[in-house]
Amino acid sequence: MARWCYQHRLVVLLLWVGALLGLGAAGAAAGTTYTNVFSLPNTDSQHANDLMVKAFPQSSGDTDTVVWKVEAGSVRDESVRSRIQPALDEIGRMEGVGAVASPYAKGGAPQISRDGRTAYAQVTFAHQADAVPKELVENVIDTAQNAERAGLRVELGGQAIATVQRPPAGLSELVGIVAAGVVLFLAFGSLFAMLLPIVVAVAAVGTATMATTLLSHVTNVPEIAPLVGSLIGLGVGIDYALFIVTRHRRGILRGVKPEDAAITALNTSGRAVLFAGATVCIALGGMLVMNMRFLDGVVIAASLTVVLSILAAVTLLPALLGMLGMRVLSRRDRHRLATSGLEPEEASNLAARWSSYVQRRPRAVAVIAFVVMAAVAVPVLSLRLGTSDQGNQAESTTTRQAYDLLSEGFGPGFNGPLQVVVDGSAPATLVSAIGKTEGVAQVAALPPVNGVSVIRVVPTTSPQSERTDQLIDRLRDEVIPQSGATAHVGGVTAVYKDFATVTGERLPYFIAAIVALGFLLLLVAFRSLVVPLTAALMNLIAAAASFGVLVAIFQWGWGLDLLGGKEGPITSFLPVIMLSLLFGLSMDYQVFLVSRIHEEWVHTKDNARSVRVGLAETSRVINSAALIMICVFSAFVLSGTLDGAMLGLGLAAAVALDAFILRTALVPAAMHLLGKANWWLPAGLEKRLPHLAVEPKEDEDEVPSPSEPASVIRGFIRTQEGEPVEGAAVTLLTKEGRQLDRVTSLADGSYSVAVPGAGKYLLAATATPYASRAGQVVVGDGPLVHDVELAEAPESEVDTVN
Repeated sequence: MARWCYQHRLVVLLLWVGALLGLGAAGAAAGTTYTNVFSLPNTDSQHANDLMVKAFPQSSGDTDTVVWKVEAGSVRDESVRSRIQPALDEIGRMEGVGAVASPYAKGGAPQISRDGRTAYAQVTFAHQADAVPKELVENVIDTAQNAERAGLRVELGGQAIATVQRPPAGLSELVGIVAAGVVLFLAFGSLFAMLLPIVVAVAAVGTATMATTLLSHVTNVPEIAPLVGSLIGLGVGIDYALFIVTRHRRGILRGVKPEDAAITALNTSGRAVLFAGATVCIALGGMLVMNMRFLDGVVIAASLTVVLSILAAVTLLPALLGMLGMRVLSRRDRHRLATSGLEPEEASNLAARWSSYVQRRPRAVAVIAFVVMAAVAVPVLSLRLGTSDQGNQAESTTTRQAYDLLSEGFGPGFNGPLQVVVDGSAPATLVSAIGKTEGVAQVAALPPVNGVSVIRVVPTTSPQSERTDQLIDRLRDEVIPQSGATAHVGGVTAVYKDFATVTGERLPYFIAAIVALGFLLLLVAFRSLVVPLTAALMNLIAAAASFGVLVAIFQWGWGLDLLGGKEGPITSFLPVIMLSLLFGLSMDYQVFLVSRIHEEWVHTKDNARSVRVGLAETSRVINSAALIMICVFSAFVLSGTLDGAMLGLGLAAAVALDAFILRTALVPAAMHLLGKANWWLPAGLEKRLPHLAVEPKEDEDEVPSPSEPASVIRGFIRTQEGEPVEGAAVTLLTKEGRQLDRVTSLADGSYSVAVPGAGKYLLAATATPYASRAGQVVVGDGPLVHDVELAEAPESEVDTVN
């Protein structure tokens, strides 16, 4: 397929452009119908909601609030009423506004605070928040705030109002893409190579977003689903393309034709991408274990984005590589290739030195890395799940100011009233008992409708307060049972509390499911029990540390002033979404690291060497990929929602800790300490496991099988004058660039590198201040004697090996 896409690149490009434009046009015409369906079967709030649906079958549109406050006097003063009432009348006449409930109308007295300085009006739109035109919402805001004067302050709150305060759609994605572009340019040094991963990711995310928009018309898709899809799509889309483009460039730099290099890249790194993408989808599918309808739409949106990211990487990317040809290299790279010949890439000196250090001091590295992760994870012990509301938004927003005005005028609990729903008439004893309950500020029984009575209860504390949760429990466990009535506690605050409770109860099963699935995948891929066990433990450590960061920032408020928000509980559904994404991304890094270690182990059966070589050769690409994801995820702080900021910062912290501490230090150190036990697998289990190859087998002439007789290449490194060169680095590589052995020449210039067996290899020698030398060698059944002559490099010459 890769060859077909490469050769028919124009057809592939047109198909992708057609899909993107077609879905975009369809999505724009259809609009969005995102709905937050917190359906929790067999919960008290769900029973209350079912009774509310029975009483009020016609659900109205979104209801928002206009709040005003006077510094002196009363809101009943004619000077205030003469400014506010005309504005409310004008809002009521706007097309798309269903009704306006004014405190100056008959029966509106409860909408004025006891001190008479604060009042509110309720504006009911004809549609739900996401379907209300932006122009209408802006007209409502402008009309209401035009009534302000000195000493009279007007603010607005509600979901529809909040939608127009968010930054422009796509701002966070754009900032993330620009930051990722900078990292890619530094990694590749080529504008075209930098654009490739970005174009592939944007194409995948764009088509997935439009498809999700259309799916919202046929199934329940929550508002956060497109955000999660964009978040994960940009991260994995750019990373997957990065792995393939890096392999493709490496092939061209070693003299392979661009088409053959693309085929090899897709047949090697492309396979790893397929495996990694499958693990992410499986981890996302683990959310279904929670049995929460709210999460089903998130699974659909995120999984669809990952699948399209994989599809774009294995179809669109080879087509783009075919269009660029040699331009995937920078001008300097092309000039170097033309003048200096083949360039076998080696692990960077920094990566190689760090890998050697980990091998020498695995215990110290493991202890330090574990202590750091444990310290970061400590705040997770204080984790409290709940929900964020407009009281957590930035103080500069009108929704936050409206929230604060209502709290000041009517009490903190006014922003999250409870509904005690009774099947039948509400007993007076129940209403009286609720009014006397600790934590209740106001209680009012509404007349029965369709055989259902609703008692409106205003707590003394805010919706996020633990005391509000305690009040709900007190009503359910003590007050209602003692009254003898059949009643249920509902309302948005109760729904969120039940959602957090159910999430906490089911979270262990969810974690067990995704850990077990990841364990089975790695068990089959690497034929080991210890490797997947280590990976599972590391994933749990990474999850605890990332939630520790979230608690410290958003629950304790450390540094939250920089974001302009207010501390509160961690949104109840975030642990499920974050754990799914984190386990999937962690599995990606584990696969890329351990697959290279496992490849070396298969050929040498030397665990220390395998871990050292695997870490040295993969740490750079893993760190580059992690930097890209950190940039993309951190940019979602600009999404305009606290949930988006939590998700973005949480994942950015998780990726940073996972890539720079776990995969770079703790995992390799643990593998050094475990030694050959890493690769232990009972013989009986070995026979029963299916075979799954993450990487294809290399050609026989490139990588001899372990059964062939081992050999050596030995000789001398000398100058053109015949003087021995001490300390020269001599590296043996396969034709595809996989490092097999690396030694340093002795005082007499002699060296000896181990060879797995007969075949063709690349031998590179580097030493300061000499020009590097690299060339092909052919090894037969016995040892090969091969001397290398180094010449001093001109100051203007670029080192072709390093």
